[in-house]
Amino acid sequence: MTSTLVFDPLIPWAMFTMVAVIAALGILLAIVRGLHGWALRGLAGLVVLAALSGPSFQQEDRAPLTDIVLMLEDESASQRLGDRATQTTDAANTLAAQIKARPNTELRRITVPDGEGDAGTQMMSALSDALAEEPRARVAGIVALTDGRVHDADLPVDLPAPFHVLLSGEESDWDRRLSVIGAPAFAIIGEPVVLTLRVDDLGAAPASDGFTEIDISIDAEEPQRFRVPIGQDLELPVTLPHGGRNVIRFALPTAEGELTDRNNSALIQMNGVRDRLRVLLVSGEPHAGGRTWRNLLKSDSSVDLVHFTILRPPEKQDGVPVSELSLIAFPTRELFMEKIDDFDLIIFDRYKRRGILPSLYLENIANYVRKGGAVLVSAGPDFASADSLFRTPLGSVLPATPSARVLEEPYLPVVSDLGNRHPVTTDLPQNGEWGRWLRQIDVTATSGNVVMTGIDDRPLLILDRVDEGRVALLASDQAWLWNRGYEGGGPQLELLRRLAHWMMGEPELEEEALTATAEGQTMRIERRTLSETVPPLTITGPDGTVTELPLAPTSHGRFVTKFTGPEIGLYRLENGDQISVIGLGPAAPREFVETIANAAVLEPVIDAMRGGIVRIEDGLPRIRNVRAGRPAAGRGWIGFTPREAYETRDVRQTPILPTWLVLLLAAGFITAAWLREGRR
Repeated sequence: MTSTLVFDPLIPWAMFTMVAVIAALGILLAIVRGLHGWALRGLAGLVVLAALSGPSFQQEDRAPLTDIVLMLEDESASQRLGDRATQTTDAANTLAAQIKARPNTELRRITVPDGEGDAGTQMMSALSDALAEEPRARVAGIVALTDGRVHDADLPVDLPAPFHVLLSGEESDWDRRLSVIGAPAFAIIGEPVVLTLRVDDLGAAPASDGFTEIDISIDAEEPQRFRVPIGQDLELPVTLPHGGRNVIRFALPTAEGELTDRNNSALIQMNGVRDRLRVLLVSGEPHAGGRTWRNLLKSDSSVDLVHFTILRPPEKQDGVPVSELSLIAFPTRELFMEKIDDFDLIIFDRYKRRGILPSLYLENIANYVRKGGAVLVSAGPDFASADSLFRTPLGSVLPATPSARVLEEPYLPVVSDLGNRHPVTTDLPQNGEWGRWLRQIDVTATSGNVVMTGIDDRPLLILDRVDEGRVALLASDQAWLWNRGYEGGGPQLELLRRLAHWMMGEPELEEEALTATAEGQTMRIERRTLSETVPPLTITGPDGTVTELPLAPTSHGRFVTKFTGPEIGLYRLENGDQISVIGLGPAAPREFVETIANAAVLEPVIDAMRGGIVRIEDGLPRIRNVRAGRPAAGRGWIGFTPREAYETRDVRQTPILPTWLVLLLAAGFITAAWLREGRR
């Protein structure tokens, strides 16, 4: 119980002051006039003023409240390095016992886990949330057990009490780190792109020759090992082997004594793009569909088109002198012998043997296909003739044999069952509502995949792979009817665009592919195949854990599943003969960028409340009481500020000057002054 004197004026303080001034002037006048009762008059005025101030005696029944100490325990990923977890847990338990043994003190233990995604250690956010739930007037101190690697240290937090850090780890700790400093998101296929890497030794690293080894692999292939310097920026030229996503992994061997190997590797995912697609289009003669191919290829700004149309074959005899012809000579040797490998695709549109391309050149084109080139034959009546391309060395790579029949009748092109699963022909717009074509070359498929059929289910579009290259045969020259809108037209441009891009090996049109896209830690895996069923998917995690998942069919030739990776790193996906890799998370997890224990980022927060930093390996500090504003840490000790908070349960007020006493005292003093002055 506590007692205090309180005042509750009966009139406003301004009026009270005015009354006091009037009373003082009256007393002063009495003194000037020599009245002997001025002292008694002054006492009467004091009684009146005291009564107007409303004095009372207040008694409170108070219940003392305990002080609160907040203990933040860092359980982020970096705290699991070395013996930090055990070190921190033992220190927290010992310190908690000391705090609980203090009189009038409560302890709040707050766990700080990893932040969502790659946010790192969000300790100041956790502290802010904890302070919001506690009365600030009772918080006597804050202790954080951490390695100091806090990633929201710049978050402004108004602290009501001293803040101390007990630092885990050891001064002898060291670690080797691989960092990716610069890597573009895109690179041109076949051209070197420069990546910037750096290897650093952190902490108390042992003496070395200043070099280490690094393994580099692309798409989980066998890695290549190089020797690189430590502590220097390393510019590394890398050439992407294919289009689409390329996953490049860099890894350092684990050094003896380093804290962790989690930051010894880095993943870079780069998209390979073609600089320019070089296409050679050879039209055997002018016809209505020739311009369709030209318009399609010229509409794509990434395509460099070389187009030759044979207007005047060698056997033509019209008497025109050669010197007067405006046409240029067909540079056959330059195109088909010297620079053939510069082209990504060669298209023969209604071409037949006319003595322009010798057999040696056509043999060279067949070899070009086998080594990875692409040839598309758009067949007209010429393909069924004795001068057909099939009857040249190029015929050895063509997927069908002509029967010498040309079918001249209307028919509707139809996507085959296999074509419904092939990326070139699946889900074509208005499937089944197309206009008819009027001519088809009768061929017998000898290899490849028949993705479209025509009259009596005869092969119309055949796609094939020959060694490293690709070949396509379109057994009709009537695709242009769709472009002209004949009987409603059809998806001619879309079909030919897909066909051309499949020929050039675009990853999005591969019929057998295993792809994955990641959003956070969840990946969506899609398997494209021409088969009707696929085996289970095998996923190998960064730690070697193998998981099998079934793939669910979603549409023609597509099977999909989802998988949430438990940790950041490189995942290897296998399904049948298809292999793919994908990296989850950043190139270097934030928790492992800086692994050496250091509380430098927390020093502004600590200094603001005059707290301290103590290494756990040096022993736990003693706990003292300190006054607010005084230094709260010293050699071997940390301080808490007692708050002396309380809860008021009951309040009683007793007036010191009751009304009757005021009247009695005031009347008595005034009467005594009158009598004294009257006696004189």
